[in-house]
Amino acid sequence: MPGLAAIDVDELRRNLLAPASLWQKISLVPETGSTNADLAEAARRGEPGGTVLITDYQSAGRGRLGRTWTAPPGTSIAMSVLLRPDGVDPQRWTWLPLLTGLAVTEAVRRAAGLDAVLKWPNDVLLGERKLCGILAERVETAGGPACVIGMGINVSLTEAELPIPTATSLALAAEQAGRPAPGRTEVILEVLRELGVIVPRWLASPNDAAVAQAYRARCATLGRRVHVLVSPSRTVSGLVTDIDTDGRLVVQTESGREVFGAGDVIHLR
Repeated sequence: MPGLAAIDVDELRRNLLAPASLWQKISLVPETGSTNADLAEAARRGEPGGTVLITDYQSAGRGRLGRTWTAPPGTSIAMSVLLRPDGVDPQRWTWLPLLTGLAVTEAVRRAAGLDAVLKWPNDVLLGERKLCGILAERVETAGGPACVIGMGINVSLTEAELPIPTATSLALAAEQAGRPAPGRTEVILEVLRELGVIVPRWLASPNDAAVAQAYRARCATLGRRVHVLVSPSRTVSGLVTDIDTDGRLVVQTESGREVFGAGDVIHLR
């Protein structure tokens, strides 16, 4: 299967590393506990922005809300990127995981020809099934705050290997659509290319209206009835009417309009 082919880090470097590029360093390790944890520690040691860390096998991957994430070696993309958005208002940093989800969505569409969409805030779906999870973490360093963003993309997992029954992989979705599945190198290349366009554009923009519009265009949560799990003791239900310019979810509930900057969303059928 394509996902089992070795990741060609030399091809990634040839196509992505350049003085004017967002990406300045790309490393591949055979195994690690967590690429996010490794890159956060590297950031504290002074690693520059634009560093990418990829692994063939992640034994202690983490997702949102403390969830764990693992996959058999060679079947997925486990990758983290280090960004240092100097001079950007920290309140705008909440857009970084959403923009990463948007980049993955566009990359999957290009590499696989599949209609990937977003579930707020940053899960990538094929149909109603989860393809990719994203975790962004702020890291305090001597050189100023940094952001490490981790991505876990299911590439060649079989139904039996999927971490949850509501997940899918590029191989499964491509087979169902009668299309060839892309390999990991191709998908990584497209993700980093797209991020390399989206992030500098966001950094240069005085406001977030344009990125909000692009996000809305790919967001399957917009217009859906949802449950928002705000905390272990509070769930809010209603109709999603907007994603605002801060990347927050706007929900019309029975008691009125509510806005959420964080929370776990369940799409209702």
